Amino acid sequence: MSNLIYIVREAKINEFAEVGNLMVDVYSQLEGFPKKEEQPNYYNTLANVGEFTIKPKVKLLVAVSEKETLDGAVVYFGDMQHYGSGGSATKEKHAAGFRLLAVSHKARGKGLGKLLTLYCIDLAKEENQQQLIIHSTKAMQIAWSMYEKLGFKRSEDLDFKQADLQVYGFRLYLSQ
Repeated sequence: MSNLIYIVREAKINEFAEVGNLMVDVYSQLEGFPKKEEQPNYYNTLANVGEFTIKPKVKLLVAVSEKETLDGAVVYFGDMQHYGSGGSATKEKHAAGFRLLAVSHKARGKGLGKLLTLYCIDLAKEENQQQLIIHSTKAMQIAWSMYEKLGFKRSEDLDFKQADLQVYGFRLYLSQ
């Protein structure tokens, strides 16, 4: 079986529900991550992820195969005031961020998380941002090494707690 080629593009409005379903599916199966009944508002946000695009400079990005299979997604924020996390991240200036990175179970290990992350890095550079900010949890620790290989550094000043869940901040300084 040949490897599929993926492209990253902005999600179409008629794909928003499919992206929301993908995110709910991925996050609900993360070991150690709160379940739907523990954080219903968070899962409602995931299910309705397309609503983020109402805000200026926010893009819902998808990784789509040449067969038009939607296998990954992330929300990119070109203005941190719309980032919507706890902690101090929304006050960061000259910064972009991304949240809610999800890759379907059947597409794991194909580099889609890295592809989506690199796309966000390129967008931030195109916008002349000075840094790119992300958050993660222990349940997503498998991605931490990927982020660190791409140059992200742990930034404890961005950490916060969401209910009982510890959330860890990372930042990548962008050279212009």
